Amino acid sequence: MGKEVIEGSLEWIEPDGNGGFASGTAGGVRTRRYHALLLLAGGTERVVLVNGFEAWLDVGGTTFPLSTQHYAPDVTYPRGIDHLVAFTGDPWPRWTFALPDGTVVAHEVAVSLQATVCAWRRIAGQGRATLHVRPLLSGRSYHALMRENGAFDFRSNTRDGNASWQPYPSLPATTMLSTGMYRDAPDWYRNFLYAEEAARGLDCIEDLAAPGIFTFDIAQRDAAVVLRPGSDIEGDARSLAAETLARERKRRSPLSRMDRAADAYVVSAGTRRTVIAGYPWFTDWGRDTFIAMRGLLLSRGRADIAAIILEDWSAHVSQGMLPNRFPDGSELPQYNAVDASLWFVVAAHETMAIAGSSERLQSAIDAIVDGYARGTRFGIRMDDDGLLACGEPGVQLTWMDARVDGRVITPRIGKPVEVQALWINALYLAGRAALVQRASAAFRARFVDPERGSLYDVVDADHVAGRVDSSVRPNQVFAAGGLPFAVVDGDLARKVVETVERELVTPAGVRSLARSDPAYRARYEGGPAERDGAYHQGTVWPWLMGPFVEAWLRVHGSDEAAKTQAGLRFVAPLAARIGASGIDHLFEIADGDAPHAPRGCPFQAWSLGELIRAQKMTS
Repeated sequence: MGKEVIEGSLEWIEPDGNGGFASGTAGGVRTRRYHALLLLAGGTERVVLVNGFEAWLDVGGTTFPLSTQHYAPDVTYPRGIDHLVAFTGDPWPRWTFALPDGTVVAHEVAVSLQATVCAWRRIAGQGRATLHVRPLLSGRSYHALMRENGAFDFRSNTRDGNASWQPYPSLPATTMLSTGMYRDAPDWYRNFLYAEEAARGLDCIEDLAAPGIFTFDIAQRDAAVVLRPGSDIEGDARSLAAETLARERKRRSPLSRMDRAADAYVVSAGTRRTVIAGYPWFTDWGRDTFIAMRGLLLSRGRADIAAIILEDWSAHVSQGMLPNRFPDGSELPQYNAVDASLWFVVAAHETMAIAGSSERLQSAIDAIVDGYARGTRFGIRMDDDGLLACGEPGVQLTWMDARVDGRVITPRIGKPVEVQALWINALYLAGRAALVQRASAAFRARFVDPERGSLYDVVDADHVAGRVDSSVRPNQVFAAGGLPFAVVDGDLARKVVETVERELVTPAGVRSLARSDPAYRARYEGGPAERDGAYHQGTVWPWLMGPFVEAWLRVHGSDEAAKTQAGLRFVAPLAARIGASGIDHLFEIADGDAPHAPRGCPFQAWSLGELIRAQKMTS
């Protein structure tokens, strides 16, 4: 990658398969609180144990930094980046440093099963070369930041170049197995500045504990450190590192980079298999899981895994609802979405069509449809017209769920258009033919906007009969595409697709609100309130390209010419943005206005999943 990429904010991620990960930037500077080398999931909350390293090389009596740190107010020191000449993320992150005396050193990081391998190798140069590595530790929630404190326990347990620490009694111990020597040298490194946190209007300063220094003679042999939780310091770092790298190389080599990226979101969480909604800060969310798995799993021939995940979720049906989230730090799922359960019905139906019928999944589908028809939490109920009403003041139930200081930005109380499309699909897939006919007729009679010829976003808004929200949003596309059963077809479907294409489609995805709307926000930036206020008010969402492309093909035909045209016009420009913020991955959102800079989470499951699904539709 070019120097401009290395010096930019391009991010890499190495998931451990259990919901934890290592992550950072191509330039080696930590710009987020989530950038770390050993970040674990499990227990009550994800925790950061090892944030990074301070590394330097002594060659010919001169010291050269290999690491780069950013301190407040705006100081970059040391500047290992000045010696960085190459970076690649394939098959895992690898940096190449060239020093003035001709020494060239490669550094790589790979993660497997709650262990991180960091290795350094001299690939050019003569004479002595001593590598020093000082780990930087915290021991905190991955959402938090640490400041210098007297409670941090620097004491180490060491043996043969291996060391472990137990900084806080309530958190896992940290162990580093090394091929070098270790000595205690406790100190604090103060005032690291995380630029991405600052740009998001969040706390951005952190102090880290540096308990000691590992030393390696890399003129004689390669250096390696294996980072893992726990206090067991037995083990040979050289053999463990070699075994881990060989295993990971064998596992990854048959897979395309797209497949590797897709697999990153499918993890084991305790006894559960689940889908992580996005890295670095999302957990497993119901809505995201059921949408993302259609591309991440079903489109890739992994219906068996999808069935396992869905059957696990099916055990949590309550009053017709499935949770939208299993939050960190809580055993209690959150039932706060009207559409998550309906997306489950779609995903379960498509999974059973491939993997075979499942009594558990079918029972869950019936329980959802029956529960919604009877009425459940938050005013969710089937109305007299057969459509689904939902919503209460102060509660955000649809995917447009931003909230600022207790105020819901897009409350969409009443009968949101995509919820009706999902509800009618659920009725159709559950075999409720009479209800499908009644709800479909009411939909076509009540949702057509006579001025535009497309669809209202909400009818019976705020539960007031006849009140409508005519905002031009992408939600109407689900009536024509993205779901198994098209609620509208013919000229009406064509008008919906034309409206969405004209007003909302961009090369980076689909806008959440038309630019002509007074509430439109062109940029997703600023502090939390400013960003959340823009989240669904024009911000572009890549995942919406999947349902749009499906709707476009339904109205333009699905022959080879139409598929080629859709692929070139809509899918290829989005695919070209893979790696724009996260290597091999697709971002969560982008600015509504050109150039549609990537924003939000750099690694997003449903963005990648719906791109994969769109690629399959157009191939």
